[in-house]
Amino acid sequence: MTVKDIEGTYSIIGSNQNEEDNNYRGLLNLKIDEYNRVKAQWLIQKEQEQSGYGFFHNNILVLNFNYKGTDNKTFKGTVVYKCLTKDLLDGFWSEEFGDPNYLGTERCFRIEGNLDIN
Repeated sequence: MTVKDIEGTYSIIGSNQNEEDNNYRGLLNLKIDEYNRVKAQWLIQKEQEQSGYGFFHNNILVLNFNYKGTDNKTFKGTVVYKCLTKDLLDGFWSEEFGDPNYLGTERCFRIEGNLDIN
């Protein structure tokens, strides 16, 4: 698999970085820049926008992300996806102010056609 194979839009199902069963849904859009770096845009629960940048190697995608919280504070974190196929990503994530006893999780399923989620 190459970095170009993962470009596209994905439907996501995830769980938050805490002990409660807090699941969420959203969209993830991946684009590749001229240097083969990956630019990511998430839209969580149809309201929270997140963005990130990272790289792809040996079917592993690593993205550093950030977003503004409800108090306008910036939150930062890292997500790691194992690219099982070009249509299925399985990942885990952590953010700096999350509960360090837990990891968040995400599973991403490709959607046909590209959607602009901004």
